Amino acid sequence: MYRLFAHLRRHARWYLLLGSVVALTLVPYWQQAYRNPQLERIASRDFLTMVTRNAPTIYYQGRNGPSGFDYELMRRFADYLGVSLAVEVEDNIAAVVRAVTSGKGDIGAAALPLQTAQEDIHYSQPILNLQPLVIYRRGLPPVREIEDLIGKKLGIIHDSGIGELLRQLQQDWPALGWREAAELEVADLLQRVEDGRLDAAVVYRHQFKLNRLFFPGVEDGFPLGEPLSMAWVFDAGQGIGLQREANRFLDEMRRDGVLDALFERYFGHDDYLEYVGARTFIQQANARLEDYADLFRQAARDTGFDWKLLAAVGYQESHWNPTATSPTGVRGLMMLTNPTAKEVGVTNRLDAAQSIDGGARYLRGILDRLPESITGDDRLWMALAAYNVGLGHLYDARRLARQRGKNPDRWTNVREALPLLQKRQWYEQTRHGYARGGEPVIYVRNIRRYYEILDYLERSQRQYYQLEDRPVEISDNLPEDGHFDVVEPVL
Repeated sequence: MYRLFAHLRRHARWYLLLGSVVALTLVPYWQQAYRNPQLERIASRDFLTMVTRNAPTIYYQGRNGPSGFDYELMRRFADYLGVSLAVEVEDNIAAVVRAVTSGKGDIGAAALPLQTAQEDIHYSQPILNLQPLVIYRRGLPPVREIEDLIGKKLGIIHDSGIGELLRQLQQDWPALGWREAAELEVADLLQRVEDGRLDAAVVYRHQFKLNRLFFPGVEDGFPLGEPLSMAWVFDAGQGIGLQREANRFLDEMRRDGVLDALFERYFGHDDYLEYVGARTFIQQANARLEDYADLFRQAARDTGFDWKLLAAVGYQESHWNPTATSPTGVRGLMMLTNPTAKEVGVTNRLDAAQSIDGGARYLRGILDRLPESITGDDRLWMALAAYNVGLGHLYDARRLARQRGKNPDRWTNVREALPLLQKRQWYEQTRHGYARGGEPVIYVRNIRRYYEILDYLERSQRQYYQLEDRPVEISDNLPEDGHFDVVEPVL
């Protein structure tokens, strides 16, 4: 043993050199073991292809470009890989999976449920919990348990994971039947519940929360079963390289709080417009907006705003009443003060055309006067707040936000600072003094919601006319919906 140690000590340099040569020889084999051809192709072409569906919770074209929870998360993953993002849109869940396994795309991301493992696909780690929720038409007897669904026209989306749940429940409730549709989305189900073609539907809770304001005739019933998991889908034939990177990315997003922040952004807002308020707004939009829609569109063309945003401002100001008058003398559809009317050249505040044109130009003037450091939606929300409370008070709130160590160019920070203008210890430090700072916060919040509803109504109307031969009127005798496959009770 002593001779062996002595030999090793005497020739240590040569053994170290030999070990280094062997290690360097093995490096290519180690690299080959961990190398993934799919990742190499993505890197060489410099883009990642996401396969998805067009829906408000997933992916859609918003005012400022592509948006949606799944899209936002996938865009961040593309950034993580150092490539750009391409999007392929399919009509249904099964088509998304087929597109991935056929090589049309790299990842399927479309609110896909993590289901029983299939040989040709791999799943990422769970991204979100998906709680199935029964919803039903307002006016029906309350739906609070599975037994209440017996005999009802119940609709679901095919391949959403909910069908598997219902088939399990059907073993204990053999009288349970339902309808499955592959070509519809959540909003389509809610529309059919509201207009009477369905009595009830099962969707995921976060999907209903996002859409509920647009369908005030739909009630939430009860959670159905245990939550499922949302995941991304990969082609199993491409190895696990991309899947492994996606899981590392999702771990990082969860650890850094980014995943929670994205969920809060898309699904976590309060329902401050209650069903009654949303229903009233939709009714008035259908009854009164058409009288002024062309005026809003013309003002939008002249000032560069979305006409639906201007219409939302008009509703918040006067409920589209051209003769509205406040106790303080503010008048007209856009509720202009006398000084403001003179500033924008309005001679008759009660003339709807002048009021809408003047209000739009006044809002544009505010927007243009804001500091260049305020960008994007933050700039728009602050301009709206200043339309309500005045530019001076908005600047005071920005100073308070900066004083509190917050970025004054972000609306979220200014929104927190505005109510402080009602408190003496704060407004005494400002240039313009006291203001009812809580009002512009509510003002902007409501306009954003009104705008969302109008934008949804416009988009759904376009899609509806593409999907249907004609609009379906609400009736007790609607024809059978041809989009559904019927799953009969097993009695």
